[in-house]
Amino acid sequence: MAAALTLEGVGKRYGTFEAVRDLSFQVEKGSICGFLGPNGAGKTSTLRMILGLQPATSGRIDILGAADGREVRDRIGFLPEERGLYRKMTPVEAIAFFGSLKGLPAHEGRKRAVALLEQQGLGASQKKKMKELSKGMAQKVQLLASVVHRPEFVILDEPFSGLDPVNQQGLETMIRDLAAQGATVLFSTHVMQHAERLCDKVVLLARGRKAFEGSVEAARATAPRFLELDGALSTQAVAALPGVTGVEVVDEAGDTRRLKAALAAGAGGQDTLKAAFLTGLDVRGFALKEPTLHDAFIGLTGDHPDQPQTSSHTAEAAR
Repeated sequence: MAAALTLEGVGKRYGTFEAVRDLSFQVEKGSICGFLGPNGAGKTSTLRMILGLQPATSGRIDILGAADGREVRDRIGFLPEERGLYRKMTPVEAIAFFGSLKGLPAHEGRKRAVALLEQQGLGASQKKKMKELSKGMAQKVQLLASVVHRPEFVILDEPFSGLDPVNQQGLETMIRDLAAQGATVLFSTHVMQHAERLCDKVVLLARGRKAFEGSVEAARATAPRFLELDGALSTQAVAALPGVTGVEVVDEAGDTRRLKAALAAGAGGQDTLKAAFLTGLDVRGFALKEPTLHDAFIGLTGDHPDQPQTSSHTAEAAR
């Protein structure tokens, strides 16, 4: 499959701080790609380089056949992390205005805006002022404004940030619809569950470097299966069981703990459970579970995706 986006050896420095280092990956046309990592891992800096909003310090970028995103900006839709629409505009006016910035005639922009709002269940709000809409509704309007010109490539920077679960689900549906219509979608997030449900491919970033590139299934396969054990258990006793390579506490109340015991490659868990019962451990509940993308991220990077990777440098540079 042809690539809509290619990065080769891309780097970005802010003074002496190297925010992105030797980054290479591809996004295939018509796919949904998750660009994952903790806050401060270099995701936003990379997206800005792809869009041509800031120059790369090194390496090569090709987006839709252009070396600079500004050359093909009318073929790109972008939802920035920093949200903002004119508060006194109506949703129809806001969407049509952003469409005009991409070369869409005003009458066509308004026509498409009305249709998009109806499709997303916002038809009754199309004549309200933006300042009267809920945060979730306003964020939907901003996404519609970024795709009203029907771009080939859509870039979304932390699109789920600040949304409640219902609006997050609605946004996931919108992203699937964009891909179904033939658009290529690249979205950054530090919440692994969204990528797990949506993506054909993920790129994991840690400290400005690529930690993994591939399918969600391939990423999960890098992490071990694990047992969840409930009872009056000590981490030392569980760690000593056969097949266990690591233990962490998931939950704790009094002397009762829920422990997550990682299993060695090829270990089925039965021998571990048998040994737990034979040695008299107080196991009150257990479950054998497959690894999540969150587990894979921690294993591949050694970092928790919800924790920022910052230093004494400015937050802007670290992003």
